[in-house]
Amino acid sequence: MAYGGDWRRPPMPAQFALRATILGGIGVAVFAVIFLRLWYLQVLSGDSYQAEAQNNQVREFTVRAPRGEIVDRHGNVLVTNRTALALQVNLQELPRSDERRRRLFERVGEVAELTPKKIRHEIRVQRKENPGSPVTLDRDVSYDTVYYLRENQRRFPGVSVERVYVRQYPQGALAAQLLGYTGEADTEDLDDPRNESLALGDQVGKSGVELAYDALLRGVNGASRVQVDASGAPTGRTLSETLPRPGNDLELSVDDQVQQTGQAAISSYGSGGFVAMNVRSGELLGLGSSPSFDPSVLAKPFVSESDSEAIFGDPDDDGLSTISAPAFNRATQGEYPTGSTFKPITALAALDSGAIGVDSIINDSGEFPLGDGQVLHNAGDAAYGAIDLRQALKVSSDIFFYTLGFRMDEPREPEGGALQAWASKLGIGETTGLDIGAEADGLLPTPEWRNELYEKSQEPGSPAGKQVVPNDFYVYGGLDRPWTVGDNVNLAVGQGDLQADPLQMAVAYAAIANGGTVVTPHVGLRVTDPDGRVVQEISPPPKREVEIPSSWRQTILAGLHDAAQTPDGTSYPVFGGYPVEIAGKTGTAERGVGRADQSWYIALAPYPNPKYVVATTIEEGGFGADTAAPAAQKILNALLHVDESKIEPVGSTLGAYE
Repeated sequence: MAYGGDWRRPPMPAQFALRATILGGIGVAVFAVIFLRLWYLQVLSGDSYQAEAQNNQVREFTVRAPRGEIVDRHGNVLVTNRTALALQVNLQELPRSDERRRRLFERVGEVAELTPKKIRHEIRVQRKENPGSPVTLDRDVSYDTVYYLRENQRRFPGVSVERVYVRQYPQGALAAQLLGYTGEADTEDLDDPRNESLALGDQVGKSGVELAYDALLRGVNGASRVQVDASGAPTGRTLSETLPRPGNDLELSVDDQVQQTGQAAISSYGSGGFVAMNVRSGELLGLGSSPSFDPSVLAKPFVSESDSEAIFGDPDDDGLSTISAPAFNRATQGEYPTGSTFKPITALAALDSGAIGVDSIINDSGEFPLGDGQVLHNAGDAAYGAIDLRQALKVSSDIFFYTLGFRMDEPREPEGGALQAWASKLGIGETTGLDIGAEADGLLPTPEWRNELYEKSQEPGSPAGKQVVPNDFYVYGGLDRPWTVGDNVNLAVGQGDLQADPLQMAVAYAAIANGGTVVTPHVGLRVTDPDGRVVQEISPPPKREVEIPSSWRQTILAGLHDAAQTPDGTSYPVFGGYPVEIAGKTGTAERGVGRADQSWYIALAPYPNPKYVVATTIEEGGFGADTAAPAAQKILNALLHVDESKIEPVGSTLGAYE
């Protein structure tokens, strides 16, 4: 009998046959998976992987867009751009090895004249400020450095020289607080929903005009796709290019001659601020503060701690040094008692409340008994006799206005009486709505405000007595008593707890001058695109309208005119021989024990239908006629094109008490 196969081998066990079948099936399955994967990669996805491989040979560079220029109302350039070559390090492309990175920093240090320690410091600091953004080690590097790095790119992985736009300030410190400055976008900027198009490394406005109008000044970045070699170095071939779109230009209402004159006038007397404004439109022709600073310092790739403190003050001193720092804008943030410049506001309130009429007479005996043995006097112990409102403004009679404050006191009304109501309507105690922001509210004292402070002072552990508030300005009455009639008496002459800045006072005077329109001050005038076409006119509506009868307005302006340009007026020694008719008011405000008086002057010109208001204040400047009034005169000269040689001298300010 014949059998198939090898008859000498025993039959295969069934279990072994099953295993062989399973292993064979697995092998076939694995082979099929590998085959299908290879087929997918080479046939179905071949084109896409080939494109990806080619993309590895391409690098996209961002081409930063230049910001728009900022010019004054006559087209004079205030802020522009210049191109610079910046030595940068891309952290993602640095060697991973500590040793290779150390050697790289040594080579970079030799080229840039920096120590490796300094390079590491800059990387650490800038990475903290702007994570993910290239680190700028130097700016304005030479072309020799550029050529050397390009020829030796393999020895400098992650190091490149990029062309960047840098903000330039042709007129130095002119309007520094107003214009503001720019810096690289940080994480806080990127978190702002308004900055969706921003990327790390983009320049954005940080303060002032640069911040307020950033979206208009900022352009749209372009891009350049270039071919690179295996090390990432460009081979010189540009594959495609999208040109950047420059930002729009911004024209300001500022007149650079008025601005220069104002800053020089204020700085000649010390620290202070000034405002020059159109009383009808709210256009600011000048707004400045002294001391000032050079904003080009803040255009550096990295601002040192010492430079930052010199401009902004020490952030660790509870804010006390920031109000004396150059970046502090005394025109919009300086909170001061106003002295007698507040009296026209008191006059409106008194006329409205019926405390006096336009022709009412009050006898100024030189003394005002306040009670509890307190007797208040005029400056210089003067006594003016029987006077009306116009005469009281001319000589700045404190007794006259003490009387008005006494008559208008409303201690049972939480928000006060007519005096507080009119001051509030004219903008005292609130921001003006300035388009570039950075404003202080100031303080309009009311019975409710003072009584709440008094109640808090009675709580266990609360401070009592006189205090220095966080902005370092003296609180007149302290915390140890509730509201009294003396608070209203002091407020009537711009003393006590009142705090206001030059811009607030300028807006209030403008409303008196124009008949009751509380304007919204602004520095933006119009926006033009890179081709010069006007794309936006800037003219914010007024904040409110206040009814001021013409007889009240005329009486107050006449009193201010007499104060400036008739004998015995408080600023006659400064403006008596002025060739243009003006109205003006001095102010001399006490700021507490051990501090010299705050000097004020506010002018309206030309009289009787003013177009401009000028407000000046000098910290510790003494009498208003001694410092603030002469500074205001210089600003008016620039506004009204007055030749100083045409001003006739009429006397000295010595003996003037305001």
